[in-house]
Amino acid sequence: MGFGRIAVALAVTAALTACASVVEGEPKGERPDPSKVAGLEISNGPSGPKAGVPDADLSVENGDGGEMDRLAINTLADVQEFWKGEFPNSFPGKTFEPVKRVISYDSNGKGVEVCKLNTTGIANAFYCALDDSITWDRGELLPMLKDSFGPMAVVTVLAHEMGHAVQYKLGPASNIGANTPSIVKEQQADCYTGVFMRWIAENKSKHFELSTGEGLNQVLQTMFFIRDSAGTSFEKQGAHGSAFDRVSAFQFGFTRGAARCAEINEAEIAKRITERPFDLSDTDQGQGRGNAKIDEDKYLRALEESLRDAYKTSGAAFPAFDKAGIKPCADAQTTSPASYCPAVNQLQLDLPSLVKIGTPPKRGSKGGIGDFAAFAVIASRFSLSIQHATGFKLDDDAAGQRTACLTGAWAGLTNRPDAAAGLRLSPGDLDEAVAELLADDSLIAADVNGKAVPSGFARVEAFGDGFFRGLSFCVKKYSV
Repeated sequence: MGFGRIAVALAVTAALTACASVVEGEPKGERPDPSKVAGLEISNGPSGPKAGVPDADLSVENGDGGEMDRLAINTLADVQEFWKGEFPNSFPGKTFEPVKRVISYDSNGKGVEVCKLNTTGIANAFYCALDDSITWDRGELLPMLKDSFGPMAVVTVLAHEMGHAVQYKLGPASNIGANTPSIVKEQQADCYTGVFMRWIAENKSKHFELSTGEGLNQVLQTMFFIRDSAGTSFEKQGAHGSAFDRVSAFQFGFTRGAARCAEINEAEIAKRITERPFDLSDTDQGQGRGNAKIDEDKYLRALEESLRDAYKTSGAAFPAFDKAGIKPCADAQTTSPASYCPAVNQLQLDLPSLVKIGTPPKRGSKGGIGDFAAFAVIASRFSLSIQHATGFKLDDDAAGQRTACLTGAWAGLTNRPDAAAGLRLSPGDLDEAVAELLADDSLIAADVNGKAVPSGFARVEAFGDGFFRGLSFCVKKYSV
């Protein structure tokens, strides 16, 4: 996070029920079921190619008939079957025509000429409108995706490229023209990917299956992996979006369908997109630009001030911060690296563990996440104190989602320009939140006892609800 510019709060009523601005629509009086993902039952079965299903009969140029090409061909066969049926449903009067060419190459071998470029040494997958083709690298890109995130990662990337074909074929019906910025096209393609992935999750695909638990998590982890680097401007030609932006667009498609994707335009991007370049205050303090040292008193004080400001009209007695470690609690199980004890209204911190989470991993190595992940974990436990003071149960079915939503709302408040001095979001911070939310041991979306919402998709969705819609929306939507 940055330091020295933003720490704003919206006023909330004592019960946190004031009106809030809404981006995606008001809650309809029913809290989402934490045992479901966008209406689908959470499942943890297999994800990937279905056993015993013959490969699709699809002609591919320059293929080698190997595993990666078969995976790609089956993906394109299914995604084109999907869009053939979806076009008349979502875009009346429109008919989907399959792409004219599908091309495979090995970036380690002899290049091929596609879309006015030679593929030698290019590990990529792409759609080309010049000849209506989809091309993939079977030598480096697809194996890396499969090895890192499973076979559905390959399906995800190729479905995204087919999303660009969908845009091209729809044209004005998808709000796409010759001068449309790349970020709009990429957000739409991510959204169209989400629509197709729901079709697979509903077991309608011939060649693939997708569990809504671990399988969908791996898809979202793929979206995280292919994000732009922190500090990229969404106005840059070729910008795809931060992980938070990309996952948000994917979720729009998964939950609301193809027509929602076509609504994404420049006006929406200007209001919603979070990707921005670093500014002068985003200095490198030894952990990369925009990352603060978690255990420095000035940052912890700024965090506490920011949280108090966010909930200043709640009427709650704010919790005391105990930095001496996690201690047993009389009325709740302890959690690490931060814990809230209702009995004594105390927020306890395990600073060494928070530092580990808050320290970004070095290139090519595993380790922590970044400062905002640690700050958001603390903020989630702080929000439990406010929920406790305002009469909410801390271990009911809604507690994890409500906590994630309130944490997202606090993050949204730190992103406002009309602010006093304090903590503010830096480029990459929200991506760090996504990384924590998709982790098996996520605490941002957990109740007071550390029981996390079982679906990573639902965790990120709840956090996003808070970020875009505010504190009161969280209480309306995620209340029993």
